[in-house]
Amino acid sequence: MGRTVPSYRQALETEITRWEGFRKALRGEELDVFDRMMNSCRLYASAGSMATRPILAEAMFMSVLLSQQKELTEIRESLERLEKKLRQT
Repeated sequence: MGRTVPSYRQALETEITRWEGFRKALRGEELDVFDRMMNSCRLYASAGSMATRPILAEAMFMSVLLSQQKELTEIRESLERLEKKLRQT
């Protein structure tokens, strides 16, 4: 017997496909940013599947937020290192 409930990854790809109309309306840098956001959802798909949230978008939003927070932390740490170097000179 086959699965009656799609896996999280399958459901995620279906949801990303449903946003294709929105994606097509974006231009230039916005299109790249949207694609990176969807890729962050794919990156954290294992965590999303473990969240067992009834609404797929909740796990997708959390994946995007986590990705953004990670990037902000890296930027902040890089800035602090640069500031430290400047103070030493």
